[in-house]
Amino acid sequence: MRIDYICIIQFLSMIRNFKRRSVQFLFSALLLIGISACNKDISLSLDNSRDESMGIVPVDSIQVNASTYQLDDVPTSGTGVILVGKNSNTTTGSVRSTSYMRLGIGNITTASIPTAAQYDSITFVLKPNKYFYGDTTKTQTIAVHEVKEQITLKEINSGSDINERPVFVSGAAIYNNQKFAYNPNALGTLSFRPFVKRLDSLAVRLDDNLGSTLFSMIKEGRSTISSNQNFIDYFKGIAIVPGENNTAIIGYKDTVSMQIHYNFVNAQGFKVNGVAKFNLADKAYQFNNIEADRTGTAFSALSIANPELTSSVTDGDVFLEGSTGAVVKITFPTLLALVNDPTVAINKAELVIETESKYHNSFFNSPSSVILMVANGYGNPMSIVNSPFSTTVQQATYIGANDFGANAKYTFNLIEYLNNIKKDSYYKSSLFLSLPTTGLFSNTDRLIVAKDENNKPKIKLNILYTKF
Repeated sequence: MRIDYICIIQFLSMIRNFKRRSVQFLFSALLLIGISACNKDISLSLDNSRDESMGIVPVDSIQVNASTYQLDDVPTSGTGVILVGKNSNTTTGSVRSTSYMRLGIGNITTASIPTAAQYDSITFVLKPNKYFYGDTTKTQTIAVHEVKEQITLKEINSGSDINERPVFVSGAAIYNNQKFAYNPNALGTLSFRPFVKRLDSLAVRLDDNLGSTLFSMIKEGRSTISSNQNFIDYFKGIAIVPGENNTAIIGYKDTVSMQIHYNFVNAQGFKVNGVAKFNLADKAYQFNNIEADRTGTAFSALSIANPELTSSVTDGDVFLEGSTGAVVKITFPTLLALVNDPTVAINKAELVIETESKYHNSFFNSPSSVILMVANGYGNPMSIVNSPFSTTVQQATYIGANDFGANAKYTFNLIEYLNNIKKDSYYKSSLFLSLPTTGLFSNTDRLIVAKDENNKPKIKLNILYTKF
């Protein structure tokens, strides 16, 4: 039997305007007429004695299991984004970001500062990149500290089997869970109102002891200032630490600078101000340390040692979160049996994830898009789901709630994925719902999945199939 699936769907949309009671009496006859009107070579029998039918799998017949899963080793270095701050919510807890970086000498030389110049001050300058996550109506505080140990890259599972390394890790990096010791006494602090949409830059006044020391080194031509490596050996880096009472995580460009301000009198007798700038020596050594505190929430037990919490133990809640490594793990226990049924031809497969509008507001936006990663039985993401029959990563975009009570949602086309799960490499695999990798590494956007009346996550796999 051959069925023109598109034609049937087109016809079904034609009869939606009929009153329901008319459809009940006329459906069978109209279906035959509509199919004939498509002018296709179609063979469709309504003879119940023949073993052929077309069925739409009801939403609840494809079992979906969902849990929150904690990824290990999320690289946050070299993204071009500095994240500093803290935010919190009652469902998933708080997230805190501290940013570390190495500084180099830039174009500073002995000749940079005139011999007669006098030291004035030292500042650390940051430029917001317009990203924020949290309540920006409140005053935020940041502190600049001197790092006391070398910031180094880490190689994970080097030379190991590909299945032992996440698909998003390709080499040495610095990861979200790494820390480096810094002097507990801050070089300088700043409290400010984060008008991030119009704030051009922030300047943190630093300790003059550091400023005058560096100023003298430059003027005297010390070897410490002769190369980036020499300077890093002397001054190992900067840590930008958020205040405990901060309410937002704010993004900054990685075009930071530590500026030595000085002045001198020029040949014409006028006082002139000058500045010598230290900047990032190597952007690969700038990273964000991310700490999540789930205390007092249903996710308090979530950790690297205990990476998975099923929705049944978290009151039906599951969530994903950028930079912390939290993703939503999705499995379909009964799906393989349907896919392997020789009498079934799957025409369409859509995965729909819903979220409530209460999670989307001026402080905490839902992600603009999400992706699916395929994880092996050990919980390592080994690939990313592409758009069907292409090499482009499939991103499901946020579709807002409507005026009739429907939740906001994300929809994936899984027709090719259903073909792939028959392969041996997909044995015991699962799907990880995640931010796109750029967001996974460089922001803290969060998606909390909606729940139904039975406190189960609103994640549905809708399948349209032809049964022969």
